[in-house]
Amino acid sequence: MSKDILYAEELSVSFDGFKALDINHFELIEGELRVIIGPNGAGKTTFMDVICGKTKPDTGRVIMNGENLVKMKEKQIVDAGVGRKFQKPSIFPSLTVYENFMLAIRMNRSVWKSLFYKTNKAHNARIQEVARIVGLSDSMEKTAAYLSHGQKQWLEIGIVLIQDPKLLLIDEPAAGMTDEETHKTGELLMSLAGTHTIIVIEHDMEFVRQIAKTVTVLSEGKVLVEGPMEQVQNDPRVIECYLGSPE
Repeated sequence: MSKDILYAEELSVSFDGFKALDINHFELIEGELRVIIGPNGAGKTTFMDVICGKTKPDTGRVIMNGENLVKMKEKQIVDAGVGRKFQKPSIFPSLTVYENFMLAIRMNRSVWKSLFYKTNKAHNARIQEVARIVGLSDSMEKTAAYLSHGQKQWLEIGIVLIQDPKLLLIDEPAAGMTDEETHKTGELLMSLAGTHTIIVIEHDMEFVRQIAKTVTVLSEGKVLVEGPMEQVQNDPRVIECYLGSPE
C-alpha cells in the first residue's frame, strides 16, 4: 500500500516582506517521481531549500517519515535521508569518477574515521553498482573535468545516490544538455522512480513530458494546480501563468 513519505502544510517563507512561499498543502507518495514547474520566482528553489534545511520557514512544517524537517539542522536532514543535486554540478573536477564516488562514501563517515578509511569490497561493489546505474561504468578512471556536461550531471546524481537517500531533490537536471543527454537523463530518473522518491524542478517542458506523471505548478509561491501532465499543460491557469493574459 502506498504511503506518504513527505508532506508539507501551512508553509510560508518571506524575504524582506516579499512572500516567496505560501504552500497550504503538498504531499509526496513513497516511490513517486514528482516534477515541480513554474515561472522564475515561483518559489520552486525556495521550496527545495526549506526541505533540505537551507532556508527556515516563517510558519508551517515539513514531515518526512514522521520527522519534522523544519526543526532539524541541514546535517540532520541529510542523515534522515534527504539528498540534493543542485543545477550546477558540484563535483571534484581534478579527481577521477571513481575517486569522486569514493569521496562521497567517505563523506558519510566521521572526519576521524575518514582519515584512516580504507576501501572495502562492499564499498567497491556499491560504487560499481551506482556507476552502472548512471551510465559511467566505462569512465571510472577518467578525470571528472574531461567529462561531458551530461556526464558531470550523471556523476553528481551518482554521488547523491551512493549515500542512499530516501528522498532525492533534483534541480534542473536537463539544463545545458544535448538532446541525447537530456533523453538519457530522463530514462535514468524514470528508472530510479519506484525504488527512490524524487522531486525534480525543471523548465524544459519536453523533458517534463518525458518523465512526469504528476506535475505541481507553483506560481507566486503558491500551488496553482496539480495533476497529470496532460491535464496540467492544457489548464488555462497554467497557460496564463507562463504566457500571460491575452490583450
